[in-house]
Amino acid sequence: MFGITHFEFFVVAVFLLNVTPGPDTAYIVGRSVAQGRGAGLMSALGISAGCCVHSLACAFGLTALLAASAAAFTVIKFVGAIYLIYLGVRLIFAQPAADQAVGEARAAGAPKSLRQLFLQGFWTNVLNPKVVLFFVSFFPQFVTTGSDHKALAFLTLGVVFVMMSMVWNSFVAWIAGSVTRRFSGKPSVKKWLDRGVGSAFVGLGVKLATASR
Repeated sequence: MFGITHFEFFVVAVFLLNVTPGPDTAYIVGRSVAQGRGAGLMSALGISAGCCVHSLACAFGLTALLAASAAAFTVIKFVGAIYLIYLGVRLIFAQPAADQAVGEARAAGAPKSLRQLFLQGFWTNVLNPKVVLFFVSFFPQFVTTGSDHKALAFLTLGVVFVMMSMVWNSFVAWIAGSVTRRFSGKPSVKKWLDRGVGSAFVGLGVKLATASR
């Protein structure tokens, strides 16, 4: 089918990769705990959109070009690391507000907030060079070398990957979001949750900055 080989192994591998905790999972859990299920779901949607970009890049050769360039890898790595650290620092130093004020702010700025959550998830995924290397090293194993439809094969695999990831990430967001409901009436607990999540983001950023090819 479109030059795809061992498709069943691809599905199993993607499933195992999804259930193994990684930066995307940590980000979604963090957003769900910090702001609720809706925030986690929007973050998951943004990450899936980022995977769509990687799928398109892989299909048309851009991912391989980035993976082969040490300079491009370094630039993307540090931009992504700085972005994650920035998000983490904002959470660590966020000031707790009264429940009523929080409710009014969320009601007034819900559309903008959801857009920001989507974009943060999107850029967190797109600016992660490890994801670039994953796509360029993993996907070609399931595309026949002599196929006349390589681009279509990569796109098909990308769609399957994004759909499976979105289902799993949405499940993770839904479960993690229940923590927020349980502690929504306890500002002090919420403050320490934000600090814990922020510290995790900073840690992910540092790990990304020190990652090697």
